[in-house]
Amino acid sequence: MIKGYKEEVTKMYSHIQEIEDTALKKRRLEISQKIPEVLDIERQIANLCINLSVISFKDVKNREQNLKNLKEKITDLRIKKSELLTANGYPIDYVSRHYLCNKCKDTGYIGSKKCTCYKQKLVKLYYKDSHLNLILKNNNFENFNINCYSSTRTGEEPRSPRKNMEEKIIPFVMDYIKNFSSSNTNLLFYGNSGTGKTFLSNCIAKDLLDRGFLVVYRTADDIIQELKKIKFENNSTLEDLLLNCDLLILDDLGTEQITDFSSTELFNLLNKKLLLNKKMLISSNYSLERLSRTYSERITSRLFGNFNLFKFYGEDIRVKINFLKQK
Repeated sequence: MIKGYKEEVTKMYSHIQEIEDTALKKRRLEISQKIPEVLDIERQIANLCINLSVISFKDVKNREQNLKNLKEKITDLRIKKSELLTANGYPIDYVSRHYLCNKCKDTGYIGSKKCTCYKQKLVKLYYKDSHLNLILKNNNFENFNINCYSSTRTGEEPRSPRKNMEEKIIPFVMDYIKNFSSSNTNLLFYGNSGTGKTFLSNCIAKDLLDRGFLVVYRTADDIIQELKKIKFENNSTLEDLLLNCDLLILDDLGTEQITDFSSTELFNLLNKKLLLNKKMLISSNYSLERLSRTYSERITSRLFGNFNLFKFYGEDIRVKINFLKQK
């Protein structure tokens, strides 16, 4: 797990427990003032439970009968306690501890295994660090519209833009998501602006985040600024996040300012991620030829040699989507 997330989730559970501690004290104080018999019955039940435990491990005369009698007394007292609470308008568990998750009792663990609620809390943290919290409400597969892609083949492309998506890109992407944990595949989306590269990247991000994977989204300019923080401010937490997240999405490669620093550090990031087998999804409006002219051979050799390449082409679908909205 990425450094810091375990501590963050532990704090969440501690906060939940502290809130309930305060609420329980308040409820019990209220009952002690209004129906003091309820707490008195609880004390009697506690004493009987101790006696029950002692007798269970002792070799005493008529042990089975004594155990039966104690259990019956405890049951009767519990019924009496419930009747008192309900008769006065309170739920029967009013003076008991309440849990947001009854499976793990708000600890995050069932035995040594993480509870499902632990994963849900991690997902919330992952969304926060992904930088995609708001945009994924709209950019997801539910809003993906294949009809925005033309079914007319143009130019030298072997397929129409729609068939390119239907037959090549979308089937691969769905299989990629399904088998994400067992694959080391990296993706490079390239092609004209407005052809759906960022939208599809966001769709992938949402599906993976909802499955409990840590996806981090950055623009090319964002990543260069963060690499500066890592280099010059020794920001190890940020470095850990970028290197060890399950998927790093690097959007709009080519829009950043190209300098000796950016080229060197971008190569180092790519190389480290590949060595760690940590997956990446990179998108660019550049053609492969332009990428080759813009970046050093050692960068492009990794992009073209270690990534599955998918070309996006066709008309600007943003214009079509906007037109459909206004109909």
